[in-house]
Amino acid sequence: MRYSFLSRIGKGTQFDFDSEGNIISTREFGSGENMSFQGGFEPRLSAVYVLNPRSSVKLGFNRSYQYIHLLSNATSSSPLDTWIMSSNNVKPQIADQISLGYFRNFNDNMFESSVEVYYKNMQNVIDYRTGANVFFNDAVEGDLVFGDGEAYGAEFYVKKNKGRLTGWVSYTLSRTQRQFDEINDGRKFSARQDRAHDIAIVALYKLNDRLTLSGNFTYYTGDAVTYPSGQYKLEGTSVPLYSERNGNRAPDFHRMDVGLTWKRPARGKFETSWSFSLYNIYARQNAFIIDFQPNENDPSVNEAVKLSLFSIVPSVTYNFKF
Repeated sequence: MRYSFLSRIGKGTQFDFDSEGNIISTREFGSGENMSFQGGFEPRLSAVYVLNPRSSVKLGFNRSYQYIHLLSNATSSSPLDTWIMSSNNVKPQIADQISLGYFRNFNDNMFESSVEVYYKNMQNVIDYRTGANVFFNDAVEGDLVFGDGEAYGAEFYVKKNKGRLTGWVSYTLSRTQRQFDEINDGRKFSARQDRAHDIAIVALYKLNDRLTLSGNFTYYTGDAVTYPSGQYKLEGTSVPLYSERNGNRAPDFHRMDVGLTWKRPARGKFETSWSFSLYNIYARQNAFIIDFQPNENDPSVNEAVKLSLFSIVPSVTYNFKF
């Protein structure tokens, strides 16, 4: 059993808002004054039932309080993330998670595997209200709404521990949703972090005592985003029209990285190595931003424009241990 809390101590300014997000009062706190106090108990339970020397079943439950919150803009053109703290207006987010898994080893522990299912219920989840001002807003708490969330899924994992070739494969099938009375007509919608499929493959091959090859492949479903469903004219300016929150998907993300590690002979208790790697070896242009702009030939039509950050990135690392 744990207890956690957050105490906000001035100097600072605190706002009070009405139901529409308008400031109705302002309070100033001097240095050392208590602005707000929030906390709660966090029970945790973990149990293991050993079926035989090679397999077991595990059950877990935990409650956690979160006092620092990530705000993500849902529109595809502005992947702006902002962190805010709990306050008199923002309650701590509370998550209750339960998980059940089956774990089994094979071939004298050469392989280990697991299948685990989980369900998480979340309270006091926050998001921007529709039409919120997300840029340079000193009173951003007035543009927030509060609701509930849930996440559930299954995780599959296989790992090889012995031999020249080692590594693991993991796959997650999951769903993450949010529900706010003020958004999407009260209907549930996908959270930005919602990913139906998430795959990771990692392999290491030991060529000899000094050289090791490595590679990893990552794939996951594109983030949930809000694309404009139309546009209208306002005083001669085209204004995008947004409908369902997070009702669209960015392109799926995938890339492969490779590396080579050269371990130098040890000198007493001093060990060194060099690592050479290539990030995104096949130059996948994963989307960082998808913006919508008027077509050059027909300004009445919007077209999607993708911005990617990285192509192939080489790197060299020197490591030492003593």
